[in-house]
Amino acid sequence: MYFITQVIRVLVAITFIFSGFVKLVDPLGSVYKLEEYFGADVLNLEFLTPYALKISLVLIFAELMFGIMLLMGYKVKETIWSLFFLTLLFLFLTWYSAYYNKVTDCGCFGDAVKFSAWGTFYKNIGLIILIIFLLFKSFDVPPVLDDYAGYFTLTAFVLFSFTAYYVLRHIPIIDFRAYAEGNNIKEGMLIPETAEQAIFEDTWIYNVNGENKSYSTEDKPWNIDGATYVDRKTKVISEGYVPPIHDFTMEKDGEDLTEQLLEEEKLMLIVMYDLSKSKKRGLRRITNLSEKALINGYKVYGFSASGKEDFQELKEEYGFNFEMLFCDETTLKTIIRSNPGVVILNRGTITGKWAWRDVKKIKL
Repeated sequence: MYFITQVIRVLVAITFIFSGFVKLVDPLGSVYKLEEYFGADVLNLEFLTPYALKISLVLIFAELMFGIMLLMGYKVKETIWSLFFLTLLFLFLTWYSAYYNKVTDCGCFGDAVKFSAWGTFYKNIGLIILIIFLLFKSFDVPPVLDDYAGYFTLTAFVLFSFTAYYVLRHIPIIDFRAYAEGNNIKEGMLIPETAEQAIFEDTWIYNVNGENKSYSTEDKPWNIDGATYVDRKTKVISEGYVPPIHDFTMEKDGEDLTEQLLEEEKLMLIVMYDLSKSKKRGLRRITNLSEKALINGYKVYGFSASGKEDFQELKEEYGFNFEMLFCDETTLKTIIRSNPGVVILNRGTITGKWAWRDVKKIKL
């Protein structure tokens, strides 16, 4: 039983450390996920949205530190109880996501490992069972480095803090997303011929003799004499294959230029998902960069989900010498975590990504 306890202890600790680490290298991903949960159509906690970054960092550090403390056997009872309540929180969120189909990807392992909503919920069920086991066996979890466990934990906290500070000022040090440097956007949008197809179930509502009734497609209610169509409801049984990149578009004045621009050998995208939230210092640096890029033969475009009027105002204020392309905000946040940020493409392949603070490092 002692051996089993140690195996479970290590398994639980590594799970939390891994989960916290993949979020630590990309904390804004967790922020965006929390903002989804706080939305009016999910938990309706919009008053928490301004604090999403702070809450995200607290949760990330909680996963990391409690995982480290359990691994080191430091303050065992307090650590295991903390993991228990933390997992209860995650259990509720994942159940809510799965049951109400609100946030289909809770981001429990960031962008590194994807689970279905129900798969994540069942994973947390298993995890909390292991933690309850450890609650009863906490006396069998000895410290690893005895008196040095506290110093090791403190050192880990300092390293994690430095990492969080760095990636928030720049971009993730490890990019698990489909838009990572070296990936080709065109290839990411392809759907294999043998890919699993989506399966839908339609429920037809027809009025028959003054009463609304529900029918399946097999019932063919449109063939019923005197039946009048009222509504149709579609339920997704299986999503089928979804390509890694599926919402990427480059639109200019309503015209889709995606295919054309992804053939360009020198394409620079100034990503500004929300112009009202773009860093002013960053916009000034971007203007200087775009001038150099144009001289060196690049095609340069702003890439935003904001309206054309907002772009025109900034264009006049900062002297932008490029036009704007429109894309979905969520996609832009996924492409790069900086606002503004710079992405360079060569025939659809991402050859470089930089936060606005690092534009001086770009060699054209």
